[in-house]
Amino acid sequence: MTTFGVNAFGVGRGPRRFATMTELAREAEEIGCAAVWTSELYSRSATVPMAALAAGTSTIRIGSNIAYGVGRSPLMWAAEARDLDELSGGRIILGIGNGTPKMMEAWHGVPGEAPAARMAELLTVLKALWRLHEGPVHHDGRFYHVHISPTSDVPEPIRAEIPIWIAGVNKLMLRTAGELADGLVGHPMFTTDYVRGPVADEIAAGAAISGRDPAEVTIMGIRMCAIDDDVDLARRQAAYAIGQYAASRVYDRLFALHGWSAEQEKIRRAARDRDTEALIGAVTDDMIDTIAIACRPAEFPAALARIPAGFDHLDLIAPPWGLSDQETRAINSEILAGLRVHLADTVPV
Repeated sequence: MTTFGVNAFGVGRGPRRFATMTELAREAEEIGCAAVWTSELYSRSATVPMAALAAGTSTIRIGSNIAYGVGRSPLMWAAEARDLDELSGGRIILGIGNGTPKMMEAWHGVPGEAPAARMAELLTVLKALWRLHEGPVHHDGRFYHVHISPTSDVPEPIRAEIPIWIAGVNKLMLRTAGELADGLVGHPMFTTDYVRGPVADEIAAGAAISGRDPAEVTIMGIRMCAIDDDVDLARRQAAYAIGQYAASRVYDRLFALHGWSAEQEKIRRAARDRDTEALIGAVTDDMIDTIAIACRPAEFPAALARIPAGFDHLDLIAPPWGLSDQETRAINSEILAGLRVHLADTVPV
């Protein structure tokens, strides 16, 4: 059965932003969500909000969706993860990704080459550093050089392992998830058919390398939800977000799988022309209904029940493009209200 999570989106500035994040997380915890997620970008971190959420909740899992793997050294990743896991009582999911090669170079100052190989090495070093209490860690690799011999006792972490889920779209990163990660953080564009097909195939190929069952890798999806009494507005919001992603060639394989390649070219031309109306118009109803949820508030619980099986966990988010903070917060409130109904209806008697 698919579990659900929500984004801990904060509104306002200063302490108020963290307070609103925690309020949302507490409601998600109260209604039975499995996890609450926070992200980072060039102006915000993931780990500081995760600490606030850990301190303000009791049982819900807290994950980063995503934090930049290249944004911290392996040592600082391990140190922050230990602190967060201790603060939360063992509820942290470390969701990490590298971003695009351009982001790696321009934002983080590291070469954009071989992101999957870099991620694989980061996972290897992180797992070793998690066991630093057992003794020194020495690693000389392509991307990371770590030599740590503790000068005093290192406290044992409260969990023997911390779950690490990695973001992946392309073949090599998906195989890395299958070989080394505990989970895959999918993309908002991932459809059930795409996950059951190409994603599952690459996860299995990676799992075969390490000799494990592909089912050990948790598959997380991200579902964009546009919810408004004006359903035409909701569908426009979903279409606009889909169009922003669809212009990238990263998703060509997904569009081809669904027979949407011709429409994708129309979206791409509209994006090049900066023609917003043409971009929205080129996103078909089939794309909206397959990739996202766009409906009135009263229809949302039923829409959740119709999502086909394929994901182990779904993070429900407002469309990440084109909305104000207030509009995003309003949709998050509707997501929680709908989840309250849906989860109450699916609790075993």
